Amino acid sequence: MEPTFPAAHALHLVELVKRWDIAPQEIVGGLDVERLADPAERLRVVELEEIIERARRLTGEAGIGFFLGLQMQVSAHGQLGFAAMTAKSVREALSAAERFAPTRTTALSLEVRERAQQTELVIHERADLGRARDVVLVALAVGIWRIGCALTGRELSGSADFAFEEPEYFARFASASPGNVRCGQPENRLVFATEILDLPLTMSDEAARRLAVRHCEAELDALGYERQLVGRARALLPNGEVGFRTLDELAQELGMSPRTLRRKLAAHGSSYSELLDAERRDRAMLLLRNDAFSIEQVAERVGYADLANFTRAFRRWVGMTPAAFRKSATLLND
Repeated sequence: MEPTFPAAHALHLVELVKRWDIAPQEIVGGLDVERLADPAERLRVVELEEIIERARRLTGEAGIGFFLGLQMQVSAHGQLGFAAMTAKSVREALSAAERFAPTRTTALSLEVRERAQQTELVIHERADLGRARDVVLVALAVGIWRIGCALTGRELSGSADFAFEEPEYFARFASASPGNVRCGQPENRLVFATEILDLPLTMSDEAARRLAVRHCEAELDALGYERQLVGRARALLPNGEVGFRTLDELAQELGMSPRTLRRKLAAHGSSYSELLDAERRDRAMLLLRNDAFSIEQVAERVGYADLANFTRAFRRWVGMTPAAFRKSATLLND
């Protein structure tokens, strides 16, 4: 399915450029401005890219992503926004954002990495954002920061990393940033003190949060996103011809924390170890049908340095030894 963004984000841009006395139709081109207000309306990445580039050209403001982020409201994010807004703490709000981000877009995903002293909110790019890349990522990062300040009633600080090279306009917006900003980094992320996770939110409402979460879960179900998780996780397990991704690596590929991945797999009656076993079994059976690989080489390619351990595992998977399986497969092929 082609990644999209809510059309409402283009509507926010339309409202923003009114500061430059630019008419809505000049920004959206051939799109119907009224349709942008429809919560169900979506924009392809290329459409959003064209609108952003048009806004930059007409306003003469390359750093329009900062303006978008500074005016971002939590309500702009639909039921996900309400689930975050009514959470009891920053941790619970970010957990909702991480889990339900696919209801807003599959072009980006969020991952919370909590450590003892510092926590990272990583923004993974799942689509080519083209010329709009810096605007989209800056708007989201600054928007999350400003929303966090609004929901906690505190001026939060931290730092921000971006994977793109630093644009010329960045220096003008130092005061509009959450703290130290670095570009050309391996990931896009917000970094802040872990103690911030426990800050209470001023609009916490457990009943409203549960209702919003149910709506978000229904939206995920309608997208088929949760149902596809096990298949997507298994498809991403192989890491080249030899070896498999660890739980942490797999979670990162899927844009979530290891803890969240474990929970979601368990909800579908699966686990990382079960998926790994199944993938190892299928790869071993495939390789054993090929006489070009010795049984020792097959064991190595499915992650077993010790042949005896591989033999025991294979017997558990298939009910026979690797040698017996190879012999039976050869007889069937003759």
